[in-house]
Amino acid sequence: MFEWYQANQRLIWLLIESSWETVAMVLASGFFSVLFGLPVAVLLRETARGGLFPHALTHKILSTVVNVGRSIPFIILLVAIIPFTRWLVGTSIGTVATIVPLAVAAIPFVARLFEGALMEVPSGLTEAAKAMGANSAQIVWKVQLPEALPGIINAITITLVTLVSYSAMAGVVGGGGLGDVGIRYGYQRFDAGVMLITIALLVAFVQFIQTIGDALVHRVNHRE
Repeated sequence: MFEWYQANQRLIWLLIESSWETVAMVLASGFFSVLFGLPVAVLLRETARGGLFPHALTHKILSTVVNVGRSIPFIILLVAIIPFTRWLVGTSIGTVATIVPLAVAAIPFVARLFEGALMEVPSGLTEAAKAMGANSAQIVWKVQLPEALPGIINAITITLVTLVSYSAMAGVVGGGGLGDVGIRYGYQRFDAGVMLITIALLVAFVQFIQTIGDALVHRVNHRE
């Protein structure tokens, strides 16, 4: 066992470092996607017909922008916004640089999922809040978002799982993380063992995220 460790020590530490890079990329890009995606989702919901401040033109424009953002394949987006990434963080390769396209790709995805969660809130709750004299901000933050929390948590879980696969894809262009290890040491060097370990770690990450997400949804879902 010790001899095996000595022979593979460099690979083991490379996998550990790459795993942490993947975790950092997924969590950071997930945070920024929620930070910017939630306001977009609220605007989509409330400017639609039946929302708190319906406005057809605003809703149409915002919806189109979100649809365009969702339709661009991540690998193309990753390359297309290299100048913006370099301007923002000073480089276009590595873990930090990969966070930018990951967040940009996830924002419209998150916005649509959050919008769906908000639309599932019974309209009767909104009407009751209006009747009690609540203003629009109070209705959104104290009625709609708390009621939509199970759906929002489920949306975040789906987003993080998707970001794991996106982060692996970023390895094609030197994005760091497990995807980079899989490409450089597994694919390019024809090392099936490294490839299988990388896949196993990515599957473990996805399973962990999904398990935590399901537990949180069950905990906050008062409708069950």
